[in-house]
Amino acid sequence: MNSSEGSGGLVVLAVDDEKPALDELEYLLGQDQRIGTVLTASNANDALRMLSGRERHRDNTPGAPQGQVPVHPITGAPIARSTDVDVVFLDIRMPGLDGLELARVFSTMVVPPAVVFVTAHDDRAVDAYEVGAVDYLLKPLRSERLRNSLDRILSSRVVASNESGSGDGGPSDDEVIPVELAGTTKLVPRSAVRYVEAQGDYARLHTNDNKSHLVRIPLSVLEDRWRDAGFVRIHRSYLVSLPLVTELRLSGSGYVVRIGSGPETAELPVSRRHTRELKDRLVRATKQAWSQR
Repeated sequence: MNSSEGSGGLVVLAVDDEKPALDELEYLLGQDQRIGTVLTASNANDALRMLSGRERHRDNTPGAPQGQVPVHPITGAPIARSTDVDVVFLDIRMPGLDGLELARVFSTMVVPPAVVFVTAHDDRAVDAYEVGAVDYLLKPLRSERLRNSLDRILSSRVVASNESGSGDGGPSDDEVIPVELAGTTKLVPRSAVRYVEAQGDYARLHTNDNKSHLVRIPLSVLEDRWRDAGFVRIHRSYLVSLPLVTELRLSGSGYVVRIGSGPETAELPVSRRHTRELKDRLVRATKQAWSQR
């Protein structure tokens, strides 16, 4: 374990079992003036111990001795409940507990750090998304790509702070989905998605710029994850962003919805079993909008 302390700025932890890669990541992070402290660990156990050493709040579980830190059931490494580490940059393939498993441990924390994967493997982006990663960076790491990742993290922290202050209780982050495009991993924000189309075990994201992206995520998974963000199932093959629905009308033997206007308008079928729920959701959304005026 190692630490490079600075004044103010983000506290970040870099985790990689390959020393040259870890040294390079530490160097690049240290060049960004928005980062105040760079911590390093060569494996998951050391990372957990470092986070526990920087724990803000000790375990308050009833009956637990004061100051006791919970431990991972397999490795025995201590697990912090909350830490002052803002971001963890993780390799995926490491001996023992790998990066994906470590990210799942972070997700059990009361206030988990943001997670960014830094890996030489481009085939785990969907897995990274499923454990809540903010970004997915490929080695060799470019300083510009790292800066963009930090931009995204800082932007989401501002949004989270603003929404926390507003007291509306809504989700604080605009979730992003990694998509593969010509050998490059691109992150598509949920707010840019108009509707999602099922294609077998995959899903095609149709975005506001009239483009589409195929991702290896079943439509049912996105339905569960995005329900509270205003997405509603209208057909076995379609999931739509409810705020973007401009029209619901009878067409032939069934209903269709219109999304958007102008050249980017899309019309999608609504199945009978989903018609009632869609109507109810639209009515509730309209009433809520009027009540807030």
